[in-house]
Amino acid sequence: MEQQTQLLTQARQFGYIEGDQVWLKPFMEFPARQVGQVKDTEDAALMYFAQRFESFRTKVDGLLARIDESENKGSFLMKALHLKEQIGAYDGLGDFTALHERLTEAEEQIRTLVSRNREKNLATKAKIIEEAEALHTSVDWQAGAEVLKDLRQAWIKTGPVAKELTDDMENRFQAAVEDFYTRKKAFQADKKAMTNRAFEKYKSLIHKSEALQNSDDWEGVTAQLKELQQQWKDVGGSLPRKTANDLWTRFRAAHNRFFDRLKEHISSKRSEAKDHYMDDNLTRKRDLVKEAEALVERPMHEAVARAKELQTAWKKVGPVRGPESDRVWEAFLSACDRVFELSSLEHYIRKRQPQEGPKPPADEQYAQRVAALKDFIKYDRQEQAVLEENLGKLTDTPGNEAFRSMLQSKIRAFERKIRTKNDLIEFLRLRYQQ
Repeated sequence: MEQQTQLLTQARQFGYIEGDQVWLKPFMEFPARQVGQVKDTEDAALMYFAQRFESFRTKVDGLLARIDESENKGSFLMKALHLKEQIGAYDGLGDFTALHERLTEAEEQIRTLVSRNREKNLATKAKIIEEAEALHTSVDWQAGAEVLKDLRQAWIKTGPVAKELTDDMENRFQAAVEDFYTRKKAFQADKKAMTNRAFEKYKSLIHKSEALQNSDDWEGVTAQLKELQQQWKDVGGSLPRKTANDLWTRFRAAHNRFFDRLKEHISSKRSEAKDHYMDDNLTRKRDLVKEAEALVERPMHEAVARAKELQTAWKKVGPVRGPESDRVWEAFLSACDRVFELSSLEHYIRKRQPQEGPKPPADEQYAQRVAALKDFIKYDRQEQAVLEENLGKLTDTPGNEAFRSMLQSKIRAFERKIRTKNDLIEFLRLRYQQ
């Protein structure tokens, strides 16, 4: 009975009867409006609509209680807004203003919390993007893919950011991910193409070796097989281990076949003949070295042409015994390198000097050439540094051994170029500053 009295008092406080219509008094910005009709008695009608208000208030109480208990309060924002929208049209008699204030307060709290969370989300996603973009220079594809996998999971678990930033953040993150996988795909495509080219080159070298393994042209074939061995080293590219081993076994078998036969052939000769043969080869090669070393004093076009002829002649000379073979070869290679480097230098200087008029003084000519050589050395060292950096980044796996060997060979070539250019600087000093 007391509850009914309270409901009736509440209904008369916020509503009234006019004719046979039940009206809600104006509140906030809402005007008075009809909420229903009197079907029995006026008190019954007023209590009915007061009870309807209580039912609505119970919904509000329940929602606010769930918001207080929940850790994810942001998920209730739309429900709170929906109930606020109903206040202006809900048919009931009661203190809708108080309900509106309570819902508004909850809305503001949720929005503040959402704003803070989005700021935290923004910082988290910015860090994720930074870590993803840091992979731009990585070539450790396996480790990079694992990092991106973890970053993607972290991205998914991180809540939203402000709407105006959402697209930009998503685009930056996806761009960083796509950049990594695009580079990985290109690297793998290049590696596959290199592998295919390497496979065909190895097969070609095997066929050439097998065609020579039964030859009796001991000197000629020895030089050819050594050249094929050098070409094998220079092929580069990485192959699956079993494939690489099978190819190498065939290649080595052909060479072993020939050199085993050569060994038998040499053994069948007298030691004196063998010594004479080796000594003669050494003498011939030393003569080629001596002539190659003197080429720098000849006109460059003649020197280059003769150096190429000497290289051809070198290949026709038979083997030399022991460590002397490497020494005489290094001396010959250095002499030829000096000719070719000097020719390139003089060509470079001619392109930058006037075609007519007197030559500059000797000191100036020397300075020009030394400056050019130092620039060339700088560029060579830059190229060498790039190769060494790539070598350092190469993972230590059997599949990369051929590629590693190629890089090491190129690094040694640049070391020789730099050494030759430094030797030329001293040579030019003697030539121009006597």
